[in-house]
Amino acid sequence: MDEIQRINQLRKELHEHNYRYYVLNQPTIGDQDFDFLMHELQDLEAKHPEMADPNSPTQRVGSDLNAEFRQVEHKYPMLSLANTYNEQDVADWYDSVKKGLAGEDFEVCCEMKYDGLSISLTYVDGKLTQAVTRGDGVHGDDVTANVKTIRSIPLVLSEECRTESLEFATATHGTAAANSTLYTLNYRIPREFEIRGEILMPWAVFERLNKEREEAEEPLFANPRNAASGTLKSQKSSLVASRQLDAYLYYLLGEELPAEGHYENLEVARSWGFKISEGMKKVKTLQQIYDFINYWDKERKNLPVATDGIVLKVNSLRQQRSLGFTAKSPRWAIAYKFKAERVCTRLNEVTYQVGRTGAITPVANMDPVQLAGTIVKRATLNNEDFIKSFDLHIGDYVYVEKGGEIIPKIVGVDIDQRPIIAQPVQFIKRCPECGTPLVRYEGEAAWYCPNDTGCPPQIKGRIEHFIARKAMNIDSLGPETIDDYYRQGLIKNIADLYKIEVQQINGDGSRTKSAQKIVNGIAASKDVPFERVVFALGIRFVGETSARLLARHFKNIDALMNAGIEELQEIEGIGEVMAKSIITYFHDEKNLEIIERLRSYGLQMELSEAQTAQTSDKLAGQSIVISGVFAHHSRDEYKAIIEQNSGKNVGSISNKTSFILAGENMGPSKLQKAEKLGIKIMSEDEFLELIEN
Repeated sequence: MDEIQRINQLRKELHEHNYRYYVLNQPTIGDQDFDFLMHELQDLEAKHPEMADPNSPTQRVGSDLNAEFRQVEHKYPMLSLANTYNEQDVADWYDSVKKGLAGEDFEVCCEMKYDGLSISLTYVDGKLTQAVTRGDGVHGDDVTANVKTIRSIPLVLSEECRTESLEFATATHGTAAANSTLYTLNYRIPREFEIRGEILMPWAVFERLNKEREEAEEPLFANPRNAASGTLKSQKSSLVASRQLDAYLYYLLGEELPAEGHYENLEVARSWGFKISEGMKKVKTLQQIYDFINYWDKERKNLPVATDGIVLKVNSLRQQRSLGFTAKSPRWAIAYKFKAERVCTRLNEVTYQVGRTGAITPVANMDPVQLAGTIVKRATLNNEDFIKSFDLHIGDYVYVEKGGEIIPKIVGVDIDQRPIIAQPVQFIKRCPECGTPLVRYEGEAAWYCPNDTGCPPQIKGRIEHFIARKAMNIDSLGPETIDDYYRQGLIKNIADLYKIEVQQINGDGSRTKSAQKIVNGIAASKDVPFERVVFALGIRFVGETSARLLARHFKNIDALMNAGIEELQEIEGIGEVMAKSIITYFHDEKNLEIIERLRSYGLQMELSEAQTAQTSDKLAGQSIVISGVFAHHSRDEYKAIIEQNSGKNVGSISNKTSFILAGENMGPSKLQKAEKLGIKIMSEDEFLELIEN
């Protein structure tokens, strides 16, 4: 491959990684690997100026724009920082600053690099007026309503702060104030200013949230950054408030700032009520920078929030202006990224867990070892193919890292330490819970236990799935209660829930109120619509969306039960694997018995008359993209309308897209792509007229 071809390949890869990181919050490579690819592209583009392209990843900032929010132009562009992973690069940056300032003395402000979601806050007359995400650096999403739920962000600055001056000391060692210099500044709050920072999810909240998701058998967040980003982009401010996000602020902008020093401005902002890092420090020499990096590489593990490096900034705002910017980042700042911590420990045993769907997950059990602030002794091995890729043997010494600083994963094996008598890990052939021979479905990496009606973890998992919020929504029950009822023999399947009586779960008579609440909650679930009942049944491979498609196509449970494989596959989104799973489910006598019991208890086994009246074939065969902000209905409501009229919701634009339902502030990239492909753009009113007619 020549260098020109490599440039084009790198651009394609980096655009994809940017999308996965900023839009989907599902990165597939680490920061260091991303930066290595970016540096390679920068070097190649420098060698080939004829390949200049304003849309190259080297010329833009990755985007996290979300079309569900109004987009706002930043008054000051929010650029990203150049990254480095070694002391030599830090020294090169330090020398470049010295050269850029023609030998003039300068100070460097050292700060923690928090791993969250960048935010820009605007205050006018002491009041928070707007909160905008970084977005593409030029435009960001207006998330003001959600940010107002974060308690560490002041909504109104206290009148008590509006005095004439402030005295403070600048620390020179760690966070202590030894050998400090006393400053007095005029710090009257400007009429308008902008302050930037990072929205974070504290470790304690993150671990609690993931525990709840694990119990509900929902996908775990990979790290606090993804959790914070997903939370802040929620359409429900109440959900944001419940997640207890935090915020640290790190940069002040405006026309009337208190001081000419970045450090000094942040100390003033602290007095205004903003949460500023206690670890911030001003230094002058390269060795002092190294000392700060080495100190926090260890101490960061004791912080309540995630950090992934250090940010170095020239302190003087005058000198910052003199140094200026590249197309992508300021010359006066750089980020030093900590290396992922890796340890080596012994693999003692591989055990196997059975999930709700019967999927078998292998787990490595290792000698306990300290890693990134916690004791690690277990790590997921994903599946049989993962085990084979490392040729794992019992007794191997394995290298372990924490993916995203939280989830332990095996990343390598020290073959030189392998014991002579070590035996390769052999994936089990039978279910560890019920002994049923395992099966592997075509196209699936996991092995499954097919005994879904007799395997205890699957039975309990299916009951927990049945009561979940998006299924039957019986919120008075939880996993621990289900486990207790199962052990007592009160329930053996989902239908048994509907025969529970208060006296059975009242214990010694002191829990009448809570027992009645549970019984009432179970009774109320009989009104849950048919499409959610289909989802609640827990048919393998049938998710929330496919359950809705099945319910709206077949209209009632009897038609669905009697459907053949060809009819099932005619439904858009139902493939061969899912169709076979549906057939298998409805050919099991135990499942049929459960469905008849549920029917006899009064659950909804067909679409209501109102739902049936709303369904049509007006959008049959059409794939529709929704983009922008709407006046008459929410995006979720429009998705439901599309499905009710036999249309298909798709997330991205392609040649197969029938039209785009566009609201206000449609994403510019989607608009450009639609115009290029000649795809029709339909307004909200045009769409509603189409449906009504």
